[in-house]
Amino acid sequence: MKNAKINIHFLGAAGTVTGSKYLVDTGDKKILIDCGLFQGLKELRLKNWEYPPVEVSEIDMVLLTHGHLDHTGYLPRLVKQGFNGPIYGTNPTLDIAKIILNDSAKIQEQEAERANKEGYSKHSPAEPLYDLKDVEKTVPHFKGIPQAQWIPLFDGIRARFQYNGHILGATYIELDIHGKRFVFSGDIGRANDLLLYPPLKPKKADVLFIESTYGGRFHPDEVEALPQIEKLVNDTINKGGSLFVPSFSVERAQLMMLIFWKLLKAKKIPKVQMIMDSPMGASVLELFHRTRDWHRLEDNECDEMCSHFTVVSSYRETMELRTDNKPKIVIAGSGMLTGGRMLNYLETQAQNSNNTLLFVGYQAEGTRGRKLLEGDKELKVYGKWVPFHMEVAEIEGLSAHADHAELMDWMGKIKNKPERIFIIHGEKEGAEALQKDIKEIYGWDAEIPQLYSIEEIE
Repeated sequence: MKNAKINIHFLGAAGTVTGSKYLVDTGDKKILIDCGLFQGLKELRLKNWEYPPVEVSEIDMVLLTHGHLDHTGYLPRLVKQGFNGPIYGTNPTLDIAKIILNDSAKIQEQEAERANKEGYSKHSPAEPLYDLKDVEKTVPHFKGIPQAQWIPLFDGIRARFQYNGHILGATYIELDIHGKRFVFSGDIGRANDLLLYPPLKPKKADVLFIESTYGGRFHPDEVEALPQIEKLVNDTINKGGSLFVPSFSVERAQLMMLIFWKLLKAKKIPKVQMIMDSPMGASVLELFHRTRDWHRLEDNECDEMCSHFTVVSSYRETMELRTDNKPKIVIAGSGMLTGGRMLNYLETQAQNSNNTLLFVGYQAEGTRGRKLLEGDKELKVYGKWVPFHMEVAEIEGLSAHADHAELMDWMGKIKNKPERIFIIHGEKEGAEALQKDIKEIYGWDAEIPQLYSIEEIE
């Protein structure tokens, strides 16, 4: 039945960067776009434990823009709370979501176990937000769909998933509801990415939801980043230290492998042990072989690149490597130091001033990564405070997110004037900078919704 009004519930990534969740309520159908975990500030992370302010069992389906944790990480909780519909995404997105959710559950189980053993949790007993069994119950809901094709969802409602760069499988979503087009940007990739193709751009949007992660900020070109990385590696190794790169296991880890391999091949950096310590990253490497249409890498390049790396999967091997003080390059999760194997290395290596910690992606407010960038000299790891003396470096040109100019350019092909524009997935300053330029350049009014607000669309 055609309804006069549609309500949008901003359940996440509104006024903040993480926890993407947008519920489209047509009156008779409820469609959730993305279902991510909150990360960063404790007050946000605690929201992961709360029930969303909607009736979960009434949600008909979930559409995923891409597989990152802040867009998919809440799915097992949603299923636990009574969701029983299909979860649609491109095949690489669902493959990545499965890898990420299993990894997330495993880390949560391990951290809860360690907290109970060492007694550093305020909760007794400490419990994971969800476990591997919850992930097992979630994956059967996954339904793969092709990109660039209109998929009928309900009478008068259809969706199309369009290539968006950023990571393997990432898309923006066009949702047509009784002739009105809603466009959800998801996370927009770079125009000149070394691994991925440029994002496609929407041509029509009646209601636009645009991310603003790097609103007001401009990346240097990726090519300009290579000499910086070369210098960082050489300076660190010459001091007898190691370079540690916290990295998202999907696409950023593979990009860093590609960069280090190219520098080594060109004899621009010394031959030291190069480690990719991430079971999840190893699984994504396999996925690169199966998804040739989604990225620029040839199979032989992927094989040769991998041959120069020690790909670590066992936790035992991590525990051995973290006490080895020989100069090396280590890529490990997580990208914002919210968890993952990199914390094991920092627990033993953070006090060595010859070491360098290199950030190559966005660091959300409240994360360990953001705090270290802001100058913190100690780091909380597994309930203990560890003195931090490493050199800290950041190279923004390697971000998987479009910068301000690229976000503005992405909107440039929209031929009509959108009725409503909602600026999402960004901190206050970034969202306001984008809002200002959208008005000045396109003459469009844009709104910055707050978390849990509800907007009515005529």
